[in-house]
Amino acid sequence: MTEKEKMISGKIYDPSDKELEKIRTQAHRLSKLYNDTFDDEEEKREEILKELLPNKKEGVYIQGPVYFDYGIFTSVGENFYANFNLTVLDTCPVTIGDNVLIGPNVSIVTPVHPLRWQDRNIRKREDGTLYDYEYGKPITIGNNCWIASNATITGGVTIGDGCVIGAGSVVTKDIEPNSLAVGNPCKTIRKITDADAIELKKELF
Repeated sequence: MTEKEKMISGKIYDPSDKELEKIRTQAHRLSKLYNDTFDDEEEKREEILKELLPNKKEGVYIQGPVYFDYGIFTSVGENFYANFNLTVLDTCPVTIGDNVLIGPNVSIVTPVHPLRWQDRNIRKREDGTLYDYEYGKPITIGNNCWIASNATITGGVTIGDGCVIGAGSVVTKDIEPNSLAVGNPCKTIRKITDADAIELKKELF
């Protein structure tokens, strides 16, 4: 297996691999180019996103600034919206469904590091170059989800369709579909039902 194949399959890999460095450097470059655009430069932004996120569908809007580690390992569904400061570390596949809304300062992070410092610390090869042990776990966000501001979604998590993740939450375990989940660690508070229909909130109209 190549280091890229190891990485996206969740095995220990060498992040200093030249192929990975090339992809990562390009994603960081494209993120910076995107962040240097203005809101009304729609065509320019779209051209950058096509290269940064080749696995995106129509209707993707990212406010920026945005930070992708690889970009090509992230799939984004239709009608996606992300507010300021979206960070996606996609060392493993990140799959985002249709009609997902993301608040400001949200982090989606697949990397995992060993708990023991003996396994985590930087290592040195015989030629003097440095490396470390890294691996990741994929993340899936279902359709019709809202991820509120300052939430962090960690590797290995699946968020089911129709969920709302509260502001500041740290999602470390799967969330069942149609759940309102909040906290650190994030836990389901209750199911979202027809009783939550906006039409029933008369004070808003």
